[in-house]
Amino acid sequence: MKWIARVATAAIIAISAGMTGAAWGQGYPSKPIRIIVPYPPGGGNDIVVRTIGQKLAENFAQSVIVENKPGAGTLIGAEAAAKSPADGYTVFLGTIATLAINPSLYRQLPYDAIRDFVPVTQIVSYPLVLVTHPGLPVKSVAELIAYAKERPGTVHYASFGNGSSPHLGTELLKTMTGIHIVHVPYKGGTPAIADLLGGQVAMMFVDLPPTIQHIRSGRLRALAMSTVQRTPLMPDLPTMMEAGVPGFGFSSWAGLVVPAGTATEIVNRLHDEVVRVLAYPEVAKQLSGLGADPVGSTPQQFADLIKSETAMWAKVVKDSGAKVD
Repeated sequence: MKWIARVATAAIIAISAGMTGAAWGQGYPSKPIRIIVPYPPGGGNDIVVRTIGQKLAENFAQSVIVENKPGAGTLIGAEAAAKSPADGYTVFLGTIATLAINPSLYRQLPYDAIRDFVPVTQIVSYPLVLVTHPGLPVKSVAELIAYAKERPGTVHYASFGNGSSPHLGTELLKTMTGIHIVHVPYKGGTPAIADLLGGQVAMMFVDLPPTIQHIRSGRLRALAMSTVQRTPLMPDLPTMMEAGVPGFGFSSWAGLVVPAGTATEIVNRLHDEVVRVLAYPEVAKQLSGLGADPVGSTPQQFADLIKSETAMWAKVVKDSGAKVD
């Protein structure tokens, strides 16, 4: 898979207040760093973070501990991160769900996606693939739509939880095609995929890392990619637009943020090291092989992405009438 690591070197601004800004950056980290992942172990985001965390630990000569805090549509992990000390030793995996979708989906949140976090960098972007259990008698998106229209309310789709991109992406599909299918939210990708493999649910949008092996083995049937362009990893698989749903297209993404108030020099130091890791050929190859496209944006670029995606998904939530179950 082709990938581009957009590397930006942040300037360290010296301050005179007993310790210079450069000293803040150079002295960090002096103890283990934890990265809170708001999903169970084994899912795509978890795999990506552990891959990056291993290299960060080597570069920093400090332990990087991945702490899984799943549940409540990523709210549990996000709240824990938002309330953590702003010292650079707690990092949060902020996904499209947590930072861009939840603010519109929930009436009240235990965190503010903008005020409570400082963006560090977008780490990956990845397409989602629409997959079905082989027992569902459809082999294309057109057949799926026709099948669902003939049997309203009988087809169940899985998601990683309320407000996840698989949830809202499928709600977008519902509004654009007029089908009535039933949402079954799970606490993360691992249990959702397990039930899909077992036939308890019929379909879902899912990222490639945890499912590509099941697609290749035939245990899941891939119908189309969620993105506007095909993925080199599965070049023969059409996009949703190519499969007959004009105007449909979205990607999932994930990045790192830290609690608001974290010193700029620490944010810059963390950013530089994460981007450095993403640019390693072996890391890029590993992530690309999983279906994840390494990014490595600047903090401002990541902030801009969060803003634009929040506006996009707010419209999807409103148009679809999606609610937290």
